[in-house]
Amino acid sequence: MESRRADAACQEVDPDLFFPVGTGSPALAQAEEAKRVCRRCPVREPCLRSALAQPHPPSGVWGGLTETERQSPARRARRRAADRR
Repeated sequence: MESRRADAACQEVDPDLFFPVGTGSPALAQAEEAKRVCRRCPVREPCLRSALAQPHPPSGVWGGLTETERQSPARRARRRAADRR
């Protein structure tokens, strides 16, 4: 995990970028800027998987998705798991 963090593109920018405050235009623009960093990240997929695996989804942008955007994939995964039982 530590080596993955060392390779992450987010290590090159202010961490606050990934935690926009609010829902207005400035926060949306900040989230889009964070997503641009994620799109060029070599460890984007493991980062996203890690965020989706958390019992309480972390806030902010992880793996190129906002908390709201991650909720849908997480819900789908939980439904699939429940259907297999």
